[in-house]
Parts: sequence; structure tokens; C-alpha cells
Amino acid sequence: MGTASFLKRAQALLRIRNQLARECLAELLAVFVLILITLSGSAQMVTSSGMKGNILTAYLAGALAVMVAVYTAGGVSGAHLNPAFSLTMCLLEQFPWWKLPIFVAVQTLGAFISAGAVYALYYDAIQHYSNGTLTASGPRETASIFATYPADYLSLSNGFLDQVIGTALLIVGILAIMDTRNKGVPEGLEPVAVALLVFSIEISMGSNCGCPMNPARDFGPRLFTYVAGWGAEVFRWVEGRGRVGGWQG
Repeated sequence: MGTASFLKRAQALLRIRNQLARECLAELLAVFVLILITLSGSAQMVTSSGMKGNILTAYLAGALAVMVAVYTAGGVSGAHLNPAFSLTMCLLEQFPWWKLPIFVAVQTLGAFISAGAVYALYYDAIQHYSNGTLTASGPRETASIFATYPADYLSLSNGFLDQVIGTALLIVGILAIMDTRNKGVPEGLEPVAVALLVFSIEISMGSNCGCPMNPARDFGPRLFTYVAGWGAEVFRWVEGRGRVGGWQG
């Protein structure tokens, strides 16, 4: 009884009653989970030189990461996970505009922290693969583990179009899944449907830029690579990156 009473008191003490704080923490945790799984899939592929993963497994990891993340925070924050989705909800008047910058900041922070966790998890593998040199281009580059980079042939305008179409398809698909007027997804399986949507976009539109489709997902880890030693090149459009990373959805 004493232990049960202590646990109840601790639970009451730690319980967060402010709704905005609860939503922000849920969004932070969900994005952390999303990026942790997504980047780990890419890290396993890159650092093993394709022996323990390939582009398909990286895409699959990213899609399943979305499913886990939506299950993690869907009941609290709605699991936006993506500034583009938060903006869409504002435009549709289903989300208050004043919350938008807060959610964007939290999503970006979650992605930044998660990139640090993946770097720690794969530190030895990254150092071994890169021979201790952190670069964003060349045959032993490792920056693409964390952020997406354009294929060598891609122009800036085509890259912009690629992201507009990919992100628009993602948003339209999610809205269709959520729309109760459509043929409904069985209750509780909405995250699975979203994961399948993401996977379909990855395997059909991933070759140009790697399907980031998420500003927070791309900018947070990219900022981490900048401060962690990859340098300012991670923010430049440079040819010869070598590969397009896994989905970053």
C-alpha cells in the first residue's frame, strides 16, 4: 500500500495539466521517435556500405517510423510531425495560427535532438566508415545520413517542383485518410494507412531528393550536422553528393 500510495503521489506531482505543454511534449516525443528510426535506417545503410540495409529498407524504416510517431502523439497533439501539415491545418481553420510557430519550433527541436541521438548511437560506425573525416560530399560522405541532398543531375527548379509535388501529395493523402466522408479507414489503423501513403511516395518519388517533405525533419538534422563538424557545406547546393538518403517524412 505504501508503494502504491507513493506512486500515486508521484504521478499526481509529475502530471502536466497545461494542455499546450502536453501537446508540445507529445509533439517533441513523436518527432524524436520519427527521426530516430528514420535516420537510424539511413545510418545502417550508409555505414555498412549497403551490407546491412539498402534504399528500400531505409524507406521502409521511414514509413514505419511515421506509423509509430502517429501512434505516439496522435491522441494528444494530433501528431502533426511536420510544419507543412501544421500550416495546412491553419489554412483549413482546424488549428489556431498562434500555435503554428510553437509547433514548428518544437518539431525542429525534436528533429535536432534526435539527430544527436543517432550520431551518438552510430558514432563508431560513422567514424569507421568516414575514416574520421566528416564530409558532405565525396565517396565517404556521411551528411546524407542526417539530411537529404539532391541527385547530381537535379536542377534547383526541378528540386523545388519535386518537393512541392511530393509534399502536396502527402498532405492530400493524409486529409483524405482523415476525412470521415470518404470510405473510412478502420478505427485505430489510420497511422498504418499514413505509413503506407508515405511508403508509396518514397518508392515512386524518392530518386530526385530523397522525399524529405518535412522542413523540420530536414532542417533540424541539417543544423545538427553543421554544429557537429560537417561544416557549412551541408547548407550548400553541391554536386557530387553521391547518394540520396532515405525518406525523411
